[in-house]
Amino acid sequence: MSLNVRAMQTRDSEMVVQLNADAVAFTSPMDVDRLRVLTRLCSLCLVAEHHQTVVGFLLAMPEGVDYDNGNYCWFSQRLRHFLYVDRVVVSASARGLGVASSLYERLYREATDTGALQIAAEIDCEPANLPSLQFHERQHFVEIGKRELPSGKWVSMQLQTV
Repeated sequence: MSLNVRAMQTRDSEMVVQLNADAVAFTSPMDVDRLRVLTRLCSLCLVAEHHQTVVGFLLAMPEGVDYDNGNYCWFSQRLRHFLYVDRVVVSASARGLGVASSLYERLYREATDTGALQIAAEIDCEPANLPSLQFHERQHFVEIGKRELPSGKWVSMQLQTV
């Protein structure tokens, strides 16, 4: 398989925004300007390429950044020494190719290299994002709480110890 995980570059912006738009039911809206804001906050901005096409991305930020996100704030009030997965998206055409696993392998290395002890992520549970819930379970994430979003959907607040 020709899967390449690398640092996100400016030239990837349009494709990353499109991937996010395709998954917006499980993420929040993001245009190029919002992506720019998020990448400034993140310590890890990755894309996964398959046959030189971006098929997935991951954005993760450390504790202590000034991020206007209720889920990040929820974790910040409870955790120390963590990396927060703001979003991970894999294109429908690339599911089952190990894209998310490859992105998370890099995430785990980043956590270890920076001294982060935990990785935090929220996953839609009502309505459920079953593929993501199952993936995070396989990655040994555990639920430490639930949170209702202003939209009315519920998210499972999950944690994995590195």
